[in-house]
Amino acid sequence: MRLLWSGVFMFAVLVAGFVPVLASGIDAKTAHALAQAGELTIIDIRRPAEWRKTGVPEGSVGISLQNFYRKIRGQFPGDVLAAVGGDKDRSIALICASGGRSARALGLLQEAGFSRVHDISEGMFGNGKAPGWLARHLPVSVCKGC
Repeated sequence: MRLLWSGVFMFAVLVAGFVPVLASGIDAKTAHALAQAGELTIIDIRRPAEWRKTGVPEGSVGISLQNFYRKIRGQFPGDVLAAVGGDKDRSIALICASGGRSARALGLLQEAGFSRVHDISEGMFGNGKAPGWLARHLPVSVCKGC
């Protein structure tokens, strides 16, 4: 039965030209190492109040996905594009508190044409499957200007 369904799916992909978008997850420790090597830009998509409480991952760029009212900011993709120097093929990893917002933001950026977006789904605090940036004792920086 599984073979039948995968055949049906592949047929639908070929006929309709549909290409599924698959989320790309990365753990916090790997993201930190890649960022330190200059191979990845980490973007903390939480709100400034959250940054003030915990700090931000060392070397990350803070770009809020949501506004004060917790609505998605229309400027978010453009702000990310500016942060990576206009390069939509730059490798980016998104982090939030526990993975919910970063998964949503990943889809938004893929829809906007970004090709190498990763989700640090364990977030800053962990998600029940992985401990999170803070529990891994990865470095944080004080948010300046928050």
